[in-house]
Amino acid sequence: MGWFSDIFTWWNGATLSTKLYTNARGIFVGEDEEGNRYYQDASGTGSAGKPRRWVIYKGYAEPSKVPPDWFGWLHYIVDTPPTEETYHARPWQKPHQPNLTGTPEAYRPQGSLVGEMRRPKGDGDYQPWNAE
Repeated sequence: MGWFSDIFTWWNGATLSTKLYTNARGIFVGEDEEGNRYYQDASGTGSAGKPRRWVIYKGYAEPSKVPPDWFGWLHYIVDTPPTEETYHARPWQKPHQPNLTGTPEAYRPQGSLVGEMRRPKGDGDYQPWNAE
């Protein structure tokens, strides 16, 4: 079933065409703590005047799994990939956390319909508006 999913699924790792393109023209740049692998086009500059950069996700393709340091490199904000010794994370950067929306670990505030806690009862200070 491996080759079948490579051809017909884009959300489960890399497609067959992405794997072929990566093998033919990709230079491996590095890997993050999630296991995502980052590549750059070996032919140099692309149509926008910059080398094409891409990521092959480990597991499901979830863009929020890309840490901020790699996001900056992918989007040409910084030229130095986080794997090089000259890269230094900013002191204000927090540890990466993927988007948890739609998962059991998602944030559910007090009073949320899907939250575990119930909203506290009103204390009687609310006066509804009545049209008189």
